[in-house]
Amino acid sequence: MNGLEVRKLSSKTILWIILAAVVVLYGFPFVYMLLTSFKAPIETIAVPPRLLPSEWTVANYVSALSRSGVTASFVNSIVTATLSTAISLTLGLPAAYAVTRFRTRLGRFFIVAALVTRMVPPIVVGVPMLSIFRNLGLSDTSIALAVAHTTISLPLSIWLMSSFFEAVPSELEEAAKIDGCSRLGALWRVVIPVTSGGVAVTAIFAFLASWNEFLFALLLTAVRAQTTPVVIANFQTQFGLDWGSMTALAVVYSVPVILLTLLLQRHIVAGLTLGAVKG
Repeated sequence: MNGLEVRKLSSKTILWIILAAVVVLYGFPFVYMLLTSFKAPIETIAVPPRLLPSEWTVANYVSALSRSGVTASFVNSIVTATLSTAISLTLGLPAAYAVTRFRTRLGRFFIVAALVTRMVPPIVVGVPMLSIFRNLGLSDTSIALAVAHTTISLPLSIWLMSSFFEAVPSELEEAAKIDGCSRLGALWRVVIPVTSGGVAVTAIFAFLASWNEFLFALLLTAVRAQTTPVVIANFQTQFGLDWGSMTALAVVYSVPVILLTLLLQRHIVAGLTLGAVKG
């Protein structure tokens, strides 16, 4: 038993070391960006680069947040991401439910087609969208950008929710129908509450897909609906890129997503571990 316990302890130690290494690799770019945001302008372009600033300063944050259009871009990003997430869930939940419950050949083809659309380069549909929205009078609007972002998040939403709906036994819906629920009522009152963790996971992925998107925002917006990623990319001076202000605004832009993830952490864990239903 002692030898078995030692082997288990060694396995756990190795797993923790691997996990720590992965966290460091993924987290280091953000940590370096955070540290750069507190550096003086001359230190941000120093060669060789320094990890820690020699003198900590918040001047980059003051400079970034005081620039014209930054506040409006934050509002545009929130509005666009919220609209895109709402559209993705509104269309994706019924589509995923229909595919998983009816199990037709057309449904299987549909879900594969949804995955294939994720392989299409965004620039292929971005240019035609620009012409379409211009003809519809929706050029440089958050609505047009949200619709464009939905083309990215909707296929992912359908695939995610399909896997979550698959884990819900059909017996629960049959019991709801016996109690007088219609199929739509069973979906709304039984299936969605049971898969609330999966819905939260899907909503976060859809929100992030819109929140971080750059190409469509660059093509379809000019001034009124411009989002923060485009504003960050425009931090150009006559001497080059303003790395201090860019990193400062990027850090501030990351805060809402971090807070949202922490707020919905319980639902995310429940969604990712969804595989059985207790009844």
